[in-house]
Amino acid sequence: MEFGLHIADFTWRTGAARLGPALAAHVRGAEAAGIQRITVMDHFWQLPGIGPVEHEMLEAYATLGFIAAHTEKALLHTLVTGVIYRHPALLAKQVTTLDVLSGGRAALGIGAAWNEQETQGLGFAFPPVAERFRQLEETIQICLQMWSDSEEPYEGAIWQLERTLNSPQSLTRPHPYLMIGGGGEKKTLRMVAQYADACNLSAMGELPAHKLDVLRGHCDAVGRDYDEIEKTAMIGVNPQSTVDSVAAVVSGLAALGFTATYVFSVGIDEPARVVDLIAGVAARG
Repeated sequence: MEFGLHIADFTWRTGAARLGPALAAHVRGAEAAGIQRITVMDHFWQLPGIGPVEHEMLEAYATLGFIAAHTEKALLHTLVTGVIYRHPALLAKQVTTLDVLSGGRAALGIGAAWNEQETQGLGFAFPPVAERFRQLEETIQICLQMWSDSEEPYEGAIWQLERTLNSPQSLTRPHPYLMIGGGGEKKTLRMVAQYADACNLSAMGELPAHKLDVLRGHCDAVGRDYDEIEKTAMIGVNPQSTVDSVAAVVSGLAALGFTATYVFSVGIDEPARVVDLIAGVAARG
């Protein structure tokens, strides 16, 4: 099992004025502890359930660039990019830039977006769900084309690109690791089967065994080898979490075939404690 540190809460004891040095120390500590992946949310306000919306939240891709400068080995990506926030070509360029400047350590985690409250609050368009999924599929297609050798036009129902030039090209070939987040059974998991290197499912309640059965069915329908797709999960920890309690969840995920677990904290204002908790679970094998 690989572990990812998912940084979903920036409300730390250091305060905003010292957040840069604190974040740099946090990600260096995560790498030193053997954590192989570091991710951030693609949100602009804090999420209900983690904290008040007014709590500190950093823009994802600027933050990933900062993290890249303070790490050497970890895979870096969002968990996950909201498709409505960026034009697809800009997103492809952002991930490519991160990949080049990090030495080939960037990935794209992406989903259909859901947070209507922050979207409307900040003036982003929030189309109906069917259109957001059309945007998601076209965005994935555009990113994959821009990471290929093709500079041909892209003609979609939503976006039209006259030339899909992308220079410099990503160091990761044939393209950066592509994760689609979410467990929607009709559309999201079908796109995972068709396009993605990995899925990401919530393990905050019952273990998502049924979702894997649905994904297997979609793989059969599109002729994809189910075993080619990495199964990853996201779990939360809080001040009451222990190595034993987290290890029990991780063990259940491993038994289902999950090979990576992304861990985020709720209510832990000392980030080193999260790293220590993950390291303790990893040490058990």
